[in-house]
Amino acid sequence: MAQSHPFHSIHSHGLIRVGACTPAASVGDCAANAAATILLAERGHKAGADLLVFPELNLTSYAIDDLHLQTAQQQATEAAIAAVVAASATLRPVLLVGAAIPRNGRLYNCCVVIARGRILGVVPKTFLPNYREYYEKRWFASGAGLGGHITLAGQDAPFGPDLIFAASDLAPFIFHAEICEDYWAPIPPSTYGALAGALICCNLSASNVTIGKSRERMMLSAAQSARSICAYVYSAAGPGESTTDLAWDGQGTIHELGELIAESKRFDPDPEILLGDVDAGRIAQERMRNGTFNDAARLTGDPETRFRRIAFEHKPDFADLGLLRTIRRYPFVPNTPEKLDADCYEAFNIQVEGLLKRFVAARAERLVIGVSGGLDSTHALIVAAKVMDRLGRPREHILGFTMPGFATGEDTKANAWTLMRVLGVTGAEIDIRPAARQMLTDMGHPFGQGLEGGGEPVYDVTFENVQAGLRTDYLFRLANQRGGLVIGTGDLSELALGWCTYGVGDQMSHYAVNSGVPKTLIQFLIRWCIKTDQFDRDTDRVLAAILGTEISPELVPAGADGALQSTEARIGPYALNDFFLHYTIRHGLAPSKIAFLAWHAWKDAEAGRWPVDFPPEARAAYDLPTIKSWLEKFLVRFFITSQFKRSAIPNGPKVSAGGALSPRGDWRAPSDGTATLFLEELANGVP
Repeated sequence: MAQSHPFHSIHSHGLIRVGACTPAASVGDCAANAAATILLAERGHKAGADLLVFPELNLTSYAIDDLHLQTAQQQATEAAIAAVVAASATLRPVLLVGAAIPRNGRLYNCCVVIARGRILGVVPKTFLPNYREYYEKRWFASGAGLGGHITLAGQDAPFGPDLIFAASDLAPFIFHAEICEDYWAPIPPSTYGALAGALICCNLSASNVTIGKSRERMMLSAAQSARSICAYVYSAAGPGESTTDLAWDGQGTIHELGELIAESKRFDPDPEILLGDVDAGRIAQERMRNGTFNDAARLTGDPETRFRRIAFEHKPDFADLGLLRTIRRYPFVPNTPEKLDADCYEAFNIQVEGLLKRFVAARAERLVIGVSGGLDSTHALIVAAKVMDRLGRPREHILGFTMPGFATGEDTKANAWTLMRVLGVTGAEIDIRPAARQMLTDMGHPFGQGLEGGGEPVYDVTFENVQAGLRTDYLFRLANQRGGLVIGTGDLSELALGWCTYGVGDQMSHYAVNSGVPKTLIQFLIRWCIKTDQFDRDTDRVLAAILGTEISPELVPAGADGALQSTEARIGPYALNDFFLHYTIRHGLAPSKIAFLAWHAWKDAEAGRWPVDFPPEARAAYDLPTIKSWLEKFLVRFFITSQFKRSAIPNGPKVSAGGALSPRGDWRAPSDGTATLFLEELANGVP
């Protein structure tokens, strides 16, 4: 049963449902074309579509050559427009249909924008192809520079390429239309439409198919949506058009900020409607974050001052329509094997190059690292090994120290030693327990005074941080002694959550090589090293063993049941926290929207998108109360308790386009800020 809370509506979160339609075409039968258009419009209405884009000249037919200049054909086209307008009166979607329309003694290849029985505007094609198989200038005039109005199907409507359309009752629903060749131009009209404020750009295309042309369309749509910071809906003519000299494949695509949201079947004999939800709210946020977008608008004379904005009432009901787009559970991790391999290659080598440059610039003789047998120190160590290989220096110049404390497990300690041995680094062990006990005793801490009196051990934050602090003290002094550079091990996720101790190795070092890599990506980077034979088989075996070990700081002894201190039980699953982090720092989304996206990504164990080699936890499921609870904890940790640690982190390379937390890079925030407004928005916006 549909949920009634506004949280469940895509429209509450700035998403717009768009469609690329491939109706059954004809060779000039305008009445049949109108019927085919209405059929898909009704299907789109039932599916909750807000905007439907049809192919170029779909009401008139495209490949009818000189029939375009026949009066009967033109009259039949206007009758078809009138039929679609009448049918639209009770339909939800705005319809963008194609038709050849006479005006002032000229014929124009047009997009007619229709909503709820009203013609909102008519947009003529600007660029007319007249080369190779195209002869459009034989029939049509360009609409470049035109304005004014047109009387069509008994209605007066704005006419010109200077139109954008904006829903008065759904803020991010703002769109622009162009036609086929327009976006093959060096500067497409949609560029100006986007600069004038359109968040969704649409292309009505006939576009006969030739070998490789589908890839070219895909490239252009992706590029235009990325460069113009918009969503781009493309619809090409399909079966039914004349094949006298050409053929048609009916390709439809929906892109957003360069990413493919949905793609239709091609050469499908049945009428098709490709639907997807584009995040217009995210697009608006992205433009605010990109000053170059505003600069481009200024340098082109502020198109918003030249474009006419046509307002219309859309009447959204804010119903629960589900979500028609796949939300990646791991937004920092690519979602196909090919992209995953390529990105892991880049990420790993970014880290190697960053550390290599710092090591050379510092004129250090050694690299010094604490090796715990956990994920982060393991990854930092294998990056360091590659640095030495690239410099042609022996790996023995890496000084690895395992420093067991009161809760260090035998398995992790053994993994640390095995890893150092198989990598050929210089390994050593320093037992920090005597020094920690002495410090706790000097402080008057109950643990340090002993438990002879029968009291219970006190495993508080002081107990934990004395151990963590001592390890870092040793590493810095060892680096002083041996001409070394201390490698930081803390990752992006830990910095986001403040799951690091101020002044300690997961927050402080000479170079924080992992600081731009989230925990979820580190796991894949280690898997990639195994998969691509970056090291030998002995190293691969211990790396696999480390990947299979539960994430734990190992600062508090195991309980009576033998259970280790669990990081994720304390701060939440890293998969969820990295999801929250991505949409907070990269896109600035409201907490309720982040919860909405997380719920759709994680509510079904079989939902989501991942390569086949994703770990089992990628197939987990979280209900909305669980997501909301962990998101609330994330907001408190991120906005209140952690920023002062991030404001003082050492240098480290930015790795992911998803963002970094260096105060010299992506993220600048006050150390004494508040999370109140974020927590209130979450509480009010999520049931």
